[in-house]
Amino acid sequence: MTFFYLYTDILITYSCKSRRLWRFIMKKKLKAAAGALLCLAAFLFLGGAKKADTFAIGGIFPLSGPVAVYGIEARNGIELAIAEINAAGGIAGKQVVLISEDDEGNPEKTVNAYKKLVTKDKVKVIIGSLTSGATAAITSLAQAQKVVLLAPAATLPSITSAGDFVFRACFIDPFQGTVGGRFAAQNLGKKRAAVLYDVANDYSVGLYENFKIAFEKAGGTLVAAESYSTGDKNFRAQLTKIKSANPDVVYIPDYYGVVSLIAKQLRSQGINTEIVGGDGWGGLVDNAGDEVLKGFYSDHYAGDSTEPLVRKFVAAYTARYHANPASFAALAYDCVYLLKDAAEKAGTTTNSTALRDALAKTNGTYVTGNLTFDANRNPVKSAVIMEIVKKDGKIAPVYKTTVNP
Repeated sequence: MTFFYLYTDILITYSCKSRRLWRFIMKKKLKAAAGALLCLAAFLFLGGAKKADTFAIGGIFPLSGPVAVYGIEARNGIELAIAEINAAGGIAGKQVVLISEDDEGNPEKTVNAYKKLVTKDKVKVIIGSLTSGATAAITSLAQAQKVVLLAPAATLPSITSAGDFVFRACFIDPFQGTVGGRFAAQNLGKKRAAVLYDVANDYSVGLYENFKIAFEKAGGTLVAAESYSTGDKNFRAQLTKIKSANPDVVYIPDYYGVVSLIAKQLRSQGINTEIVGGDGWGGLVDNAGDEVLKGFYSDHYAGDSTEPLVRKFVAAYTARYHANPASFAALAYDCVYLLKDAAEKAGTTTNSTALRDALAKTNGTYVTGNLTFDANRNPVKSAVIMEIVKKDGKIAPVYKTTVNP
């Protein structure tokens, strides 16, 4: 009996302890669950608040590939502008964030980058892409989905024809080609021009066509027009024909990597005339040598300008990146301030239609000059001509002259 009572006491004691343990465990679980729910609620609330307190700008750039220098400079310019704006309080009290994608200058990858930014990141505004071909791949998408697309450097005229949500910060190919032809004939006094252009590149073809019209209108004669295809590296056959035509100036409307190759081969064949090009020459001085001396190109701004806005921008960019900003950095930097001005006028960062309407009414002064938009959302502004010279043993571009619209 003693054993029975002892056993019973043990069971009762164990049972009571088990119930107390169970209640203790359940209490802990409930507290943990309540804590988890509170954390989740706080996360959702703060996450929503954080999202509501930011203005996300999508960016599409060639950060790798053959024109990566353009994309890196553009992203640098945007990040500098955003840092300045955020330090001053943001846009409408919201901090600005950049969500950037690398398209390698490839139109298919530009489309993929666009879809990711719009569907996943839910951006209402995109800056990009840079080259005309890549940008043209997404203009119709932006228009259809009412996404404000601001192209920093796509100069092909048809870029903005997709509709009223598509803008650009740069002048267009007809103006740039006209500037080159007019400068060669009037400022350099040339009479016989040859052109070497990429027949598969819209940018190159557009500049060539308008250079020809302007040069001939100014009294010059086009004595040779030779072409090649994207990816070609040997231009000796074309240059042999150009040399036999005896030009006194050669127009090379292409991007810096190709221009560097052409210039080397051109000089090696004894063609020592002046060479002229467009804004695609940006970055050339960092990728070429003496062969590009006697070179001139149209550009969007002059880094050696004495204008206060330009001096401020150049100083800030140089301090941040330890490099001198070329036009792609300046154009992209201006894009952010264009959007800032539009958002403040519209009173919104989320209504893309209101942002579009405010952007169309732009009338202000930026690093790349005084800017308004025409009916096709192309900027009305001047171009500068840069001359490539040797300063302190280094190749460098210096301001030559300004050509107005």
